[in-house]
Amino acid sequence: MNEHNWLAEQFEENRSHLKAVAYRMLGSVSDADDAVQEAWLRLSRSDASRVENLTGWLTTVVARLCLDMLRSRQSRPEEPVYFSLGSGARGAKAKRMPRL
Repeated sequence: MNEHNWLAEQFEENRSHLKAVAYRMLGSVSDADDAVQEAWLRLSRSDASRVENLTGWLTTVVARLCLDMLRSRQSRPEEPVYFSLGSGARGAKAKRMPRL
């Protein structure tokens, strides 16, 4: 088994733990998936032979990625846009609803 396959196997064994950590920090499944995917990319680009505790390393990477994502949310907050299609015919233009 080559090193890349071994890393992939080890990562898959830790995926559910990593996703749970990311979800707890971010509160979003899709953001948690993004953080876990980025952790895999960073692992695949790193020299994993120097990592003594792969689970701890991956957990740290995911946690730091989540913190970066949370900081990014604060600097660029997203506001939901509320739309109502009303009772018009199909294809009617949506009108912007007042913010709650």
